[in-house]
Amino acid sequence: MNQQIFQTPIEYLKGVGVARADVLKKELGIFTFADLLRHFPYKYIDRTRFYKIREANPDLPHVQIIVRLKSKEILGEKHTKRLIAQVYDDTGTMELAWFQGIKWIEKSLIVGKAYVVFGKPGLFNGKAQMAHPEIELYSPEAIKKQGNLKLQPAYSSTEKLKPFSLDSKGIQKLIAILLEQTAKDIEESIPQHLLQKLRLIGRREAYMNIHFPADTSHLNLAVDRLKFEELFFIQFKLLKNKLLHTLKFKGNIFGTVGSYFNEFYKNKLPFDLTNAQKRVLKEIRQDTQRGIQMNRLLQGDVGSGKTVVALMSMLLAIDNGFQTCIMAPTEILANQHYQSIEQLIDDEFLEVALLTGSTSAKKRKVLHQKLESGDLKILIGTHALIEDKVQFKNLGFVVIDEQHRFGVEQRAKLWRKNIIPPHVLVMTATPIPRTLAMTLYGDLDVSVIDELPAGRKPIETLHLYDSHRLRMFGFMKREIDKGRQVYVVYPLIKESEKLDLKNLTDGIEVMAREFPLPQYRISIVHGQMSASDKDFEMQRFIKGETQIMVATTVIEVGVNVPNASVMIIENAERFGLSQLHQLRGRVGRGAEQSYCILMSSHKLSHDGKIRLETMVKTNNGFEISEIDLQLRGPGNIEGTQQSGVLDLKLANLATDQQLLMIARKCVEGIFEKDPQLQLPENQILNQTSHTHNGGLSWDKIS
Repeated sequence: MNQQIFQTPIEYLKGVGVARADVLKKELGIFTFADLLRHFPYKYIDRTRFYKIREANPDLPHVQIIVRLKSKEILGEKHTKRLIAQVYDDTGTMELAWFQGIKWIEKSLIVGKAYVVFGKPGLFNGKAQMAHPEIELYSPEAIKKQGNLKLQPAYSSTEKLKPFSLDSKGIQKLIAILLEQTAKDIEESIPQHLLQKLRLIGRREAYMNIHFPADTSHLNLAVDRLKFEELFFIQFKLLKNKLLHTLKFKGNIFGTVGSYFNEFYKNKLPFDLTNAQKRVLKEIRQDTQRGIQMNRLLQGDVGSGKTVVALMSMLLAIDNGFQTCIMAPTEILANQHYQSIEQLIDDEFLEVALLTGSTSAKKRKVLHQKLESGDLKILIGTHALIEDKVQFKNLGFVVIDEQHRFGVEQRAKLWRKNIIPPHVLVMTATPIPRTLAMTLYGDLDVSVIDELPAGRKPIETLHLYDSHRLRMFGFMKREIDKGRQVYVVYPLIKESEKLDLKNLTDGIEVMAREFPLPQYRISIVHGQMSASDKDFEMQRFIKGETQIMVATTVIEVGVNVPNASVMIIENAERFGLSQLHQLRGRVGRGAEQSYCILMSSHKLSHDGKIRLETMVKTNNGFEISEIDLQLRGPGNIEGTQQSGVLDLKLANLATDQQLLMIARKCVEGIFEKDPQLQLPENQILNQTSHTHNGGLSWDKIS
């Protein structure tokens, strides 16, 4: 059997050729036989029933009618050209109309011949009409053949494909040719013992039935099998990488809990650790004693205390003679970490340094020397950390914040800063649904901080409409009178013609009228300001020199002002749930009760309403992330696009959670019992991972 057949360029399929291949590549990304085979139908239509023209009610979604062609003519000039065909049956007449692909349709129509037309029935000037119907010559044999196939597959196509006869029907014909030619070459990819255990049908049968199902039950069996296959191989690749990583990368052993860790824990830690923080520290401690490089993801809501866990893990590394660093995606966030850690430890105890694009050449020179000599133990910075000039004497522990904002190569550069790769702790303040975490970070061990530090009061969230604006202003004034500070966040900087949103410039004018000098002072921060101007304005707010910060979402991360107790989000319906949750997390950092006010217009979409109701109902980031996944789908959750693993054709992480769990357990069971895949029953997986997975490639998964 020739497995390479599925990698054959699409132009070599009978009926395709160079011109059609070119448009298939451009429009649908179909380059090979495998790509076409995995161009699955997006819906199925019952084509068993035939209607009469008289029965073609405009309320029906689509009808199929056998008609005879009475006449055809092309009307109109250039842009208004249309092809009109008059057809009839024994109950009446109907008009068919086409506005595109006119030439090739007109050529195929022969007056006097019988046709099967399929489309959405309508009325035009009181007469039955059908616009852009599918049409093919009628023959009793074709109808009999079609009768055996109750569900007709419908394939996504585009307007540019139609002149090449590549509408849904045209694509269906190509897939029929492809299956006729290659079905015998579709090999099994999953071990038989799993197929039997899970009662899954074979792979060849699944591909035949997803394109041309005999009935609904056959279709469901095919979908279940192919969904499982998608999820199984994502988990297979991730867990195989994890196993290879464990075997390949040795890790430094942190055998000592020494003076730095103990001194900090006993005398410098300003609060008691939560049980969740203690649990995560224990997990990290165990990881760093195994002699294998640690790769751990630390998930925790805004304000849950991830930075303290990171710092204490770094002190553990320093106690064992190693240097440490934190890499953050932005200068604001790097500064935030630097300030947080400086507040927890002073220079007498341990020096902490900051390296970003803004660091002067003079400071850089000193930093480089201290790093190379091993005198500097904690370095915090941005991408600047991965520059070749930055050389550590003995880097043993790396913290990467919001890792989805860094590319794989950028992270790898940091690992290469030492002969034995440093232990890696990846942190994210964006709660990730369990299924998504298992798919994006399935090769990492996951720790979760799921409780807030003692004394933190849950933020109260309210949803107000624009008509309640005076009430909102009154509330702001009362909080400011108590000595508190307020954020007001806008989605845009200047007015947009396309989006009717409250914009920052107008907002500042309104705020200046409502909160006049000298009683009130306002800071303004947005993305088009220079870094120094932004920093100046933020520092004024942090120091309490201004009571109101009017900003765009630039303050989503990186500002920690315990005295700020109110977050007002204008046009809240236009923000995603994850972003709303991140913005809300800017307040509630002190001991006082904090509030988040979501302002919106009365016009709310269904999803917009759910998002705002969710925010009012819960402060739990993981609960919010699950709802976000249901609303937006995995491809739109921040950071998933670059991961490369979410190009799922059938499976859906929001709705197929149970199937993903089963797939993960199956893969774990296989590697537990047979890590080298040496058992005869698992040889199929060895072939799959070395070849193109039965011809249908999984190589793109990373």
